[in-house]
Amino acid sequence: MNKLQGIAGHFAGGQYVGNIRPLGNGLINDTFLVNAGDTQFVLQGINSRVFPQPEQVVTNLQQLNRHIAQQDPANVRLLIPSLLPANDGEAFYRDGDGQIWRALELISPAESREQLGNQAEASQVGFALAHFHRLCGTLAPELLHDTLPGFHIAPAYYQSYLDILDRPLPVTLDDEFRQCQQFIEGFRERIAMLEQAKQRGELQERVIHGDPKLNNFLFEPGSDRIISLIDLDTVKPGLVHYDIGDCLRSCCHIRPGNQFDVPRCKTILASYLAEAGQFFEPADYDYLYAAIQLIPFELGLRFFSDYLQGNRYFKVNQPRENLQRAMDQFALCENIARQETELRHVIASIV
Repeated sequence: MNKLQGIAGHFAGGQYVGNIRPLGNGLINDTFLVNAGDTQFVLQGINSRVFPQPEQVVTNLQQLNRHIAQQDPANVRLLIPSLLPANDGEAFYRDGDGQIWRALELISPAESREQLGNQAEASQVGFALAHFHRLCGTLAPELLHDTLPGFHIAPAYYQSYLDILDRPLPVTLDDEFRQCQQFIEGFRERIAMLEQAKQRGELQERVIHGDPKLNNFLFEPGSDRIISLIDLDTVKPGLVHYDIGDCLRSCCHIRPGNQFDVPRCKTILASYLAEAGQFFEPADYDYLYAAIQLIPFELGLRFFSDYLQGNRYFKVNQPRENLQRAMDQFALCENIARQETELRHVIASIV
C-alpha cells in the first residue's frame, strides 16, 4: 500500500493521498480508487503481459479524448473518462519496475451492474454501444494503435491453440479436456467467417471498444439510464460485430444453465440498430448472427488455451477456473446454435 500511495502521489497534484482501495473486478489490469485531498480518481497499472506496448494504450485514450472533445456537446450522450496527467505533465508514470501507471477521471455518481434488471436497462445498453460507435464513426481507425495484435481474430486464436497442443501440457487430459477439444473441432468451419468477410471487403474496420461487457457500462444510480462506457484499454480498429457479439454474450448469458436470452437480445439489438442506422451497411446486418455465435466460442477458446498454458492471461482463484469458464462459454454457444432459427427471425424482424 505504501508503494501505491507513492505512485498515486505522482498524479495527486501535491494533495495528500489518503485511502486507496481496489476498484472493479477486471481480469487484466490492477485498478484502484484513490482519495487525494477532496478529490478522487482511478489509478490503473496496465498489464504489460497483455498489452506489450502499454504506452500505446495511453496514446489511444488521448486520441479518443481529443476526438470526443471536438464533438458538439449536444450530440454526446456518454461521458468518456478523461486521462489525467501526472504531476510532470506526462500522460503516464513508469515506476522503478518498469510498470506503466495512468490516472483516469472518476465518473461519479455512477454504478456498474453485474446483471440487467429490466428491459429498459437492456435497451439502454444497445443504445449506449451504438452511440459510442457513432461518436467514433468519424475517428479514422488508422489513427489508433492496435494495442492487442490479434485480439478478436478467431482464426489466430485457433492456430495458437493448435500450437499449444503440440507442446507438453501442464494439465490432466481428462473428460472435461476432451469435451472442450471436441467442441472446438466441431466449430472449426465457422471460426473464420467474420475475418473472411472482412478480407472480401464485405465488412469494414471501424473504431471499436473491444470489451463492452455489461459491467463496463455505468448507470446513473437509481435509474435505468447509462451515462458512461469505461475500460477503454482495448479501443482499437476492428469490426463492430465483435463489440455487438461480446455485448450480447455478456448481457444475454443466463446463469446457471448457460442459456441465451433471446427476448433480451432482441431488445438490445433493436435499440442498437435504431441508433446505428446512420452507419450500418446492408452487409453488416448479414453477419449479426455469426457474431452472436462466434464471440462466446472465441472467449471459450481463449479461456481453454489459457488453462492449457497454466493460466498466464486471465486471473484465476483456482487452477481449473479457466477450464470451467471455457465450458460455460461453449455451453452458451451450443444454446445459441439451438436457437439459430429464432435469432435469425429476430434479426430479420428488426431490419
